[in-house]
Amino acid sequence: MATAGPRLIHGTAIALAGRAALIRGAPGSGKSDLALRCLAQATSDLISGQALLVADDQVYAEVLDGKIQLGCPEPIRGLIEVRGVGIVAVPAQGSAMLELLVDLVPRHEVERLPDPEAAAELFGIRIRRLGLYPFDASAPLKLLLALQGKGAITNGSQ
Repeated sequence: MATAGPRLIHGTAIALAGRAALIRGAPGSGKSDLALRCLAQATSDLISGQALLVADDQVYAEVLDGKIQLGCPEPIRGLIEVRGVGIVAVPAQGSAMLELLVDLVPRHEVERLPDPEAAAELFGIRIRRLGLYPFDASAPLKLLLALQGKGAITNGSQ
């Protein structure tokens, strides 16, 4: 599959065990805040591994062999905006393959039992999709569980 090279998109991306989640939402909707809380989530029986930042605010996306690889523009690599604090250096990963789109939605739009086949298209490629309210205390855990393929997406069998 021919590619047009990396495209710059608005969002925040994190990675866990080489799998990336792209957090999408309007400016000021909580993308960086949710990513920061994911980075602070400790490894546990539920979460295997430490989440790392791929990119905050501006994400490079490139189609490679039918998948989407996410990366970060060099000037902002390893940096995240922490509202009220400023720009903070955090552990980062250079790139990762996109596995999950996380669309930030109002709390009343979060599905109690989401469709395990829920997906959205990005650059013509279907990607698993999760609607999430970013300010629930459990939002980082929900995102990381979904990124690992646990929950309604795979009935928790991984």
